[in-house]
Amino acid sequence: KLLSDPAIKAAVEAVRAAEAQTIEDQVRLCEVEAPPFKETKRAEVYARMFREAGLQNVRIDKEGNVLGDRPGTQPRPRLVFSAHLDTVFPEGTDVKVKREGTILRGPGIGDDCRGLAVVLAVIRAMNQAKIQTPGTITFVGTVGEEGLGDLRGVKYLFNEGMKGQIDRFVSIDGTGLGITHIAVGSLRYRVTFKGPGGHSFGAFGLSNPVHALGRAVATISNFDVPREPKTTFNVGRIGGGTSVNSIPFEAWMEVDMRSSDAASLQALDARFNKAVDDAVRDEDARWNQRVLSVEKELVGNRPAGQTSPESPIVHAAVSVTRALGLPISLDEGSTDSNYPMSLGIPAITIDGGGRGTDAHALSESFDSTDSWKGSERALLLAIALAQP
Repeated sequence: KLLSDPAIKAAVEAVRAAEAQTIEDQVRLCEVEAPPFKETKRAEVYARMFREAGLQNVRIDKEGNVLGDRPGTQPRPRLVFSAHLDTVFPEGTDVKVKREGTILRGPGIGDDCRGLAVVLAVIRAMNQAKIQTPGTITFVGTVGEEGLGDLRGVKYLFNEGMKGQIDRFVSIDGTGLGITHIAVGSLRYRVTFKGPGGHSFGAFGLSNPVHALGRAVATISNFDVPREPKTTFNVGRIGGGTSVNSIPFEAWMEVDMRSSDAASLQALDARFNKAVDDAVRDEDARWNQRVLSVEKELVGNRPAGQTSPESPIVHAAVSVTRALGLPISLDEGSTDSNYPMSLGIPAITIDGGGRGTDAHALSESFDSTDSWKGSERALLLAIALAQP
């Protein structure tokens, strides 16, 4: 029905014709570093691009999110259409994008520079075709989606910045043409084992925090977890100690646990906590002491959940995908949409088109062959969800 409207048809044609510009935006944004918790430089560039694209009330909120409004004929329904600004790469990473024909290579080029560029493409095409939507669309570049950011940008958006104002939420994240409606929840811990420490020879027999950590890792690595719903665990980083000939006074590890099922994640969490406590007890018991302690800091909590495949927002995404002759793939993932899903607000994440490889690696690449298909779909979905 929407595609029969001449103005909307013109907008779809415009976004396809402008794909070269979308690729240029993707490269431009990717060459501005955005390390975890230090997204300011990219946020400032993105805000400037929002203004140049014609959005109103462009601002950077207290958490660092970039927002801009495209008013409809009425304030509601209000759709938030977003992508995330941050990357997993530390400050000082070489972010220069290299081109080889249709292949772009650079850290973050697909996740999520592609999403950021598609958001801009949607804005420009709607303005070029003079699309007037009934509802208002707020376009957003969020912070804190990756790593230990713990969805801080989108949490601020719903809890403070736009609390009570958002009716529908779409995140564009990554490459391909999938529709993510199942939120994979995650719990992330930084666990620190502590003891008095001492000389490796002179104080031999003293309980060792690294040994306790090792006991915990050994137990965790043998966890039997459900395959369906998929439930996972990972000890991603460890550290501690001062020298090879010292019993350390401290050792730490960072642990990530995930599942799309809240009950399975809760059960895994309980087993993890027991494994850590048992490791301290067993290390002390080995040396007949009670000198170790442990601190378990929850540094990430992404709620699990889903938007029903029968919901209007998923139906809209499927309908738009089908209308454009694209394959339909309903997926699960861990994205900004996790949080609104947990609040019961209609939310999905869509891929931005093209084909990506090696996400979160320095060798990340993006193949722009037919990437316009993702831009077209994003545009048509934004228009569809800005209807009453």
